Amino acid sequence: MAKKSADLLQIDNWEEMFTQSSATVLPAKSARMFGRILIGLLIIIIIIMFLPWRQTIPGRGTVTALRPQDRPQTVQNQIGGRIERWAVREGQEVKKGDTILVISETSQSYFDPELPQRLKEQLAAKQGSEKAALAKIEATNSQIAALNKGLKLQLTAAENKVTQAQNYVDIDKADLAAVQKFYDISKARLDRYEAGYKNGLFSLTDIESRRLKLQEDYAKVISQQNKLNNSRQNLINSSIELDNIRAKYQESLAKTESDLSSAISGRASVQGEIAKLRNDISNVDIRRGLYVVRAPQSGYVVKTLKAGIGENIKEGESVATLQPKTPLVAAELYVSAMDVPLILDTSDVRLQFEGWPSIQFAGWPSVAVGTFAGKIFAIDRVSSSSGKYRVLIKQTLPVPSQDEPWPTQLRQGSGVYGRIILRSVPVWYEIWRQLNGFPPSLEKEPSKETTDGKDKKG
Repeated sequence: MAKKSADLLQIDNWEEMFTQSSATVLPAKSARMFGRILIGLLIIIIIIMFLPWRQTIPGRGTVTALRPQDRPQTVQNQIGGRIERWAVREGQEVKKGDTILVISETSQSYFDPELPQRLKEQLAAKQGSEKAALAKIEATNSQIAALNKGLKLQLTAAENKVTQAQNYVDIDKADLAAVQKFYDISKARLDRYEAGYKNGLFSLTDIESRRLKLQEDYAKVISQQNKLNNSRQNLINSSIELDNIRAKYQESLAKTESDLSSAISGRASVQGEIAKLRNDISNVDIRRGLYVVRAPQSGYVVKTLKAGIGENIKEGESVATLQPKTPLVAAELYVSAMDVPLILDTSDVRLQFEGWPSIQFAGWPSVAVGTFAGKIFAIDRVSSSSGKYRVLIKQTLPVPSQDEPWPTQLRQGSGVYGRIILRSVPVWYEIWRQLNGFPPSLEKEPSKETTDGKDKKG
């Protein structure tokens, strides 16, 4: 009986538990609602998977200037000297040409306060030497002209004398031929008279007179021969005298031309010294103007690199750092080498500057808050020391009601984070790409074949 009572009690407990669990089970209508919610969530997820997603390439860098002249620069002194006075303080705004530093001379070659006057006196003396050399050149040219004129006269007289001597030789030759002819005739006549004398036709007196005539004609021949020899000798002497005149002229002319060359060389040397003195005078004037170190452009003195008064500084040493006043601001981002081929020269960029709160959505940059628009300006051809490539971003003109201009408070060197915007892909593709570690898709450009075909059709 006890066992049966226990079994009945256990059955009552099971009925009570079943009644309580039935009260907690959802009714059939609620179960269908839960299923519909799950189906709706699934549809929403599917729709989201096909939404467009903007692929981006992230990069970090700093704010810089687009133009080299807008970046911070050091101001150097062109000459060595001793610091006498500072005209600026750090953080001060200066305009182009304002005095930054005043120095004094430390080179012994420029200690003389009247050095420009001394150099001008030397220049005047050298200019006088140049005038003297010029006068000597003119006198030598006149001497050469006189020599040429005298030579012409002497040569004319000597040539006339040679011609005259040649004429005398020709005359004496003709006279000698005539006298020789007379002598031959006299000799032939004497032979005939000798034959006639033997035959008794002529007397001894006739023979002796013909013999005397023959001796006279022979004497004339000898005399004419001597005269011809004298004429020839006179012709030779005249020719020698003509050659002597030419030789003496050449000697005198060579000496005079040597004097002329010396005068020209002296003038050229003096002109070189004059040019050097003028250069020294100009250098002294310019050097004294360099005692004041001036600002090369308008900007702010960021930091002075030298301190104190009386300190010596070397030539070309930096004395201060100057930040240009109105730089054309840009951003430089460093991206991975794997992402560089995907970046185009026309790619847009969204930037986040340090100090400006922003919210950026990786896949939807258009709905980002506090970001600024940029455009690719240049991509380095070589990598930096860290192995990444530098991408230079310029500011784009702001579109009304969409983008704001970059903050005017930006300072070079501050940090910047940017995303280079690529093509749009579905969300599912981006998830699949991220899971597989694939790089972003390269944006397609018009193929060369298509372009060539269009050109041919046109």
